[in-house]
Amino acid sequence: MSRHRTRTRPPVTLALPALLAVAFLLLPLVGILSRTEWSELGTHLSSPGVVEALRLSLFVSLWALGLSLLLGVPLAWLLARVPFKGKAFVRSLVLLPMVLPPTVGGVALLLGFGRRGLLGPWLEGAFGITLPFHTSGAVVAATFVAMPFLVISLEGALGGLKQSYEETAASLGAPPVRVFFTVTLPMVAPGLIAGAALTWARALGEFGATITFAGNLPGTTQTLPLQVYLLLQDEPEAATSVSLLLLVIAMAVLIALRGRWTGTPVAAKPAKPAEPAEASGVPDEAGAAATGTGRMPDAPVAADVSTDPADGGHWPLHATVTGFNELTLEAAPGTTIAVVGENGAGKTTLLRALLGLTPRAHAELRLGDTDVTALPPHERQVAWVPQDGALFPHLSALANTAYGLRARRVPRTEARREAQLWLDRLGVGHLAARKPAQLSGGQAQRVALARALAARPRLLLLDEPLAALDQTTRARVRHTLRTHLAGFGGVCLIVTHDPVEAVSLADRVLVLADGRTLQDAPPAEVTRHPRSPWVARMLGRNAWSGTASADGLVLAAGGRLVVAEALPEGSQALAIIGPEAVSVHRDRPAGSPRNVWQGSVREITAVGSRLRVLIGSAEAPDLVAEITPEAASELGLVDGSKVWTSVKATEVTLVEL
Repeated sequence: MSRHRTRTRPPVTLALPALLAVAFLLLPLVGILSRTEWSELGTHLSSPGVVEALRLSLFVSLWALGLSLLLGVPLAWLLARVPFKGKAFVRSLVLLPMVLPPTVGGVALLLGFGRRGLLGPWLEGAFGITLPFHTSGAVVAATFVAMPFLVISLEGALGGLKQSYEETAASLGAPPVRVFFTVTLPMVAPGLIAGAALTWARALGEFGATITFAGNLPGTTQTLPLQVYLLLQDEPEAATSVSLLLLVIAMAVLIALRGRWTGTPVAAKPAKPAEPAEASGVPDEAGAAATGTGRMPDAPVAADVSTDPADGGHWPLHATVTGFNELTLEAAPGTTIAVVGENGAGKTTLLRALLGLTPRAHAELRLGDTDVTALPPHERQVAWVPQDGALFPHLSALANTAYGLRARRVPRTEARREAQLWLDRLGVGHLAARKPAQLSGGQAQRVALARALAARPRLLLLDEPLAALDQTTRARVRHTLRTHLAGFGGVCLIVTHDPVEAVSLADRVLVLADGRTLQDAPPAEVTRHPRSPWVARMLGRNAWSGTASADGLVLAAGGRLVVAEALPEGSQALAIIGPEAVSVHRDRPAGSPRNVWQGSVREITAVGSRLRVLIGSAEAPDLVAEITPEAASELGLVDGSKVWTSVKATEVTLVEL
């Protein structure tokens, strides 16, 4: 189906100057084309002087490109990745040759590298190197004016590349140099290629700095632009022909780049929707519930999980975290901890502190008998799966999974064999040859998990690994994750906002608030007695904070709540009310309820086979009730309906804070 795009007529006051600008830029080019002696073009370009100048230009420009790559790539990485004092000054130095008059640049080079310059006498005395009026001087001049194009282009590409890819590679055991060459450079290849092409084209056309610093010596420093300058004096037709050659080369470079001046890092494409075939061999969780065991009837046995025999395969965790996060964390091998809390509570900061990737918090970390506090991230054996999986888009699923093993110097054949086994265990072995963009969301998450487990970690960190998946796919991946964590010999921390994940995957739930531990208990205890209003609401319960009084609770948001249990008067408490314990009436209820409020319906949402009704009241905080569709129909509930709500005192659970 065709889409109709609305075309906006540009205002004349803007369109006319824009057309004049285009004409201003185009007219000189048309002048070259119209004045070229096409019949003599071949003769002019094949003359000995032009051929020699072209050869020298190619030699100088290619050497300038090589030097720019050697020096400019590390400089671009430094500017994009490392915070340091004086970065603005260094970036200004990079840009300076682009705005400096070329002849001034040549003078500066003479005063820096000339025979009477700052460095020139030392170069000549110690190494016998004389740069001015030598081919090497032309290379230096071309590099000086052309390298900024590479640095700017590559820095832009690096700035657009998510650091999670590099951090994930480090967590898999890759040292910084390996990360740079196997992850960073391949992913910023478009920016690098664009910068290299612009650098070469600029070096090929360099004139002012070259003639000032290196002179105009035939066969030594007389490049093609200098040859044009000389031909203009004696043979203007030949100068036009050579100018046309340079014009064609420059236009070819620009057309080939298609406007990618700042580069485009290779980013992962959005995952494809989950396909029905993805469920093959992976039953849904209903079967597990039916068995009453919480495990699928045909689930793979935990013995599948590989461990490192040298370490005995069991690594208890002890961590003391300081900084933004202030907590102590201890866990036995095989423990899975769900980390929950409001946005800004410090969940991701905790994971990054354990990885050694953030200055906001510092973790004294011991895994098994090894203190890894002073080790860099790639030596900690702490694997991380970020929310988006961070699969390297330029590698296949198999190469992604083998990455951590290869980083630990496992032979290629063995690494690929073990990676294939992990992919098979997680049900995606048949997708080993596919790139991440060819995988559905669930498939990509399983590959990311396989990659982390294959790296033989002692601590596994999962940052909302299922958040981006649809409900059906999430259930399947959750089952797969639960099955394989059952045999993991280390400790696993999972950051999640999903109560189902927290309850079904974790042995403990760690509740954070402002970087501190608010609650650390088994899921059943957190469900019954949540100590945070946010956690209570996450679990689908009403949570009202207040101060205990003689007959109940004085609510912080206004109103009173009668409760069956008593707390010391004046103590701070959290009242937990299950939505199923809230009764909804059209008229004021009679009978035993001690807590009755009048309000109006604000929102009705479906949750499974039941409805959740949000009711606002001037007498109490907002209250969520859970009722059947039939009950809602009988009551005639719609948004804005006036209703009465009631809660028995015995249905209120108080948690002392």
